Amino acid sequence: MLANYHHTVTERFLKYVTIDTQSNPQSNAHPSTEKQKDLSILLAKELLEIGLIDAHSDEYGYVYATIPSNTTKQVPVICFCSHVDTAPDCSGTNVKPILHNNYNGDDIVLPDDNSQIISASKYPYLKTHIGKDIITASGTTLLGADDKSGVAIIMDMANYLVTHPEVKHGTIKILFTPDEEVGAGTTKLDLQKLGADFGYTLDGGEIATFEDETFSADAVTINIKGVISHPGYAKDIMVNAIKIVGEIAAALPKNDWSPETTTGRQGFVHPVRIEGLAEKASIEFIVRDFETAKLAEYEQRLKAIAEKILANHPKAIMEFIIKEQYRNMKEVLDKHPQVAANAITAYEKVGLTVIKEPIRGGTDGSRLSFMGLPCPNIFTGMQAIHSKHEWVGVSDMEKAVEVLVALTQVWENC
Repeated sequence: MLANYHHTVTERFLKYVTIDTQSNPQSNAHPSTEKQKDLSILLAKELLEIGLIDAHSDEYGYVYATIPSNTTKQVPVICFCSHVDTAPDCSGTNVKPILHNNYNGDDIVLPDDNSQIISASKYPYLKTHIGKDIITASGTTLLGADDKSGVAIIMDMANYLVTHPEVKHGTIKILFTPDEEVGAGTTKLDLQKLGADFGYTLDGGEIATFEDETFSADAVTINIKGVISHPGYAKDIMVNAIKIVGEIAAALPKNDWSPETTTGRQGFVHPVRIEGLAEKASIEFIVRDFETAKLAEYEQRLKAIAEKILANHPKAIMEFIIKEQYRNMKEVLDKHPQVAANAITAYEKVGLTVIKEPIRGGTDGSRLSFMGLPCPNIFTGMQAIHSKHEWVGVSDMEKAVEVLVALTQVWENC
């Protein structure tokens, strides 16, 4: 517990989730949606009100701020980072957060859609929150805990440190990013301006979890160019690109190699989008594994599947495009063991036993690590993310604030 401190994390979170910040994977703009800036501007304003005189939001929707050092020691500059955008998977418009005080363990029927029921049988982690406060959405949208819980936690930490100058720490940088959910969270980041040595994202799940390993990730696009003609006179002429793309999708393995059939450290190849016309169509995939070298194996297997289909359509033309997305942060973090070690010490100082597990996904920390800012991931409490069942425990968010405060002290004492 932070002595004599009234946490602000809940009131901040309840405010932030009502601001629509959904990002758009089909946009080439930065940020991908202008509305993300609405929250960025608010956060910069609140940081100035807290007392961080350099706080500002830039043209791309990034928020930068500094909590100055109050120690005479030479301490590495530490950054805490979360993203402001919410996922395109579920609506983030008109989010109505509901604070459930003293949760009693019953099923939660969301009021704006009675078919949306959050139950402990489906989400066993709810059982650990009986008697505690939790927050849900109302049934028609996601909640936005991913990652506005992280944003609120960092803001509450900043408020605590500024109002408790007796807590000694080095220079701390705060960073809020747009477009993490669409893989562009660091695209326009000015790392030199940020000026940090090491970082931590606040973008994790259950209390006490700590993640220093993510998937490595590529994106693959298969473009098919067919042959178009008037359908009334198409015999022996038309080659329908839509049908070829459909054949490729149908030829994918049914019992393995997919998100719905893998778990743990297993990788996958996942079709995420099909679009086009009879003349030209495409199918997009995400390719994931914890071992970077396996991505090339998966891509060759996928290409072989597509080429086998194309062999039956000799007039069609295939384009196979591979784009790197991010890499397993552990490849970098293993070279800087003190980053994880100090976090684990901070967990222990606030009474938590660390649960280390790999992320079956990625965070801004994946890219930041390879950009030169080693950056593992700390829990926020968020659950059932990207869905109408999304929820978060107030006590988890408050505990994360305690971890961050302790972590600043661990670094100061090194």
